[in-house]
Amino acid sequence: MRRSMSRWLVSLGILAFVAMVIYSTIGGVRSECEVCLEFDGQLVCRGGAGRTEEEARRAAQESVCGGNAVGMSESIACRNATPVNARCSTS
Repeated sequence: MRRSMSRWLVSLGILAFVAMVIYSTIGGVRSECEVCLEFDGQLVCRGGAGRTEEEARRAAQESVCGGNAVGMSESIACRNATPVNARCSTS
């Protein structure tokens, strides 16, 4: 009887944790942005999402920089660069 009860409690705990993770990643998204930066003469655009417009814009810019900046100094410069274009929407 005790074994059965502890299995149910462990299963319930795991299910609650999974539900919390899903809610925190999906339920908190309220803004989406697309940011465009120029790299080597090419315009590179990526999207990002977040709870606020600022978080979404930062996530989009990090996405652009992560795939195109090489080295730490270039990554820092990319994160601080002013986007050529940025479009955001709030839901």
